[in-house]
Amino acid sequence: MLDSALSGLPSGGAYALVGVAVVLLYRLAGVMSIAVSVFGAFGAFVMVASFDRGLSLGLAVPLGIVAGAVLSAAMGLVMAWLFPDSDAITRSVVTIGMAITLLAVSSRLFGDTPRSFPPLFPGSSFTVSGVVVTATNVLAVVLAIVLAGALWLLLHSTRIGVRMMAMSSRPVSAELLGVPLGLYTVAVWATGGAVATIAPILAAPTRQADFTSLSLLVVPGLAAALLGAFRSFTLTVLAGLGIGVLEALAVRWEAISTYRNALPFLVILVVLMWAQRAEVWDDAR
Repeated sequence: MLDSALSGLPSGGAYALVGVAVVLLYRLAGVMSIAVSVFGAFGAFVMVASFDRGLSLGLAVPLGIVAGAVLSAAMGLVMAWLFPDSDAITRSVVTIGMAITLLAVSSRLFGDTPRSFPPLFPGSSFTVSGVVVTATNVLAVVLAIVLAGALWLLLHSTRIGVRMMAMSSRPVSAELLGVPLGLYTVAVWATGGAVATIAPILAAPTRQADFTSLSLLVVPGLAAALLGAFRSFTLTVLAGLGIGVLEALAVRWEAISTYRNALPFLVILVVLMWAQRAEVWDDAR
């Protein structure tokens, strides 16, 4: 069972990273971004396309991350320019439209055939209690934890973080105090796109890696963000890792292994039902 749990860490790390990107954009840009994982998938496919054309992995990976960040930053620029005063629902709908458009464009650019993604550390592994642990497993967990911690420190311990928090909670007041809202909005989107690109690069070598399936990493990412109440990076990371481990453990039970990909939807459903029940209890009291 331990080996099955460990095999779910790359996927869990990817879910955690997408969840962190979703929470970041929700807290600082005021948008529930469905498109962030599509930007990440685009960056991942830029990476694998560059690698297939002969670029070294050490250069292809940064190129893919930059591509995802730039595409997401362009979305942030659109938001800052055209929808600065729109409500959260309007901005979220815009991201859905962008995601659908990019899916159509990417299907023309990259096709619908699954691609073979190279592992970041081929052949690197060690044994713990008889269980083989790959470097990718470790990297997935470490990156998710480190990025969540770095973002928390940025928001709570730096001047830039305080300004970003002010931008999200009181944008008009922040702008009057000289906070460059447009620049910060683009920076937040670029960061979210970069984080979301790392996720499929980690997860793709262990799963079917077509563009649509990598874009759908947003579903478990949303489930992790929901368990983190769209505020806590720590809880989001733990939830993402937990969902990945549960999916891997589900493979051991034949009766449910076929439906393991529906686990994130079940998590979302249970959390929403529980939240609704809590509201009913509050009204009753």
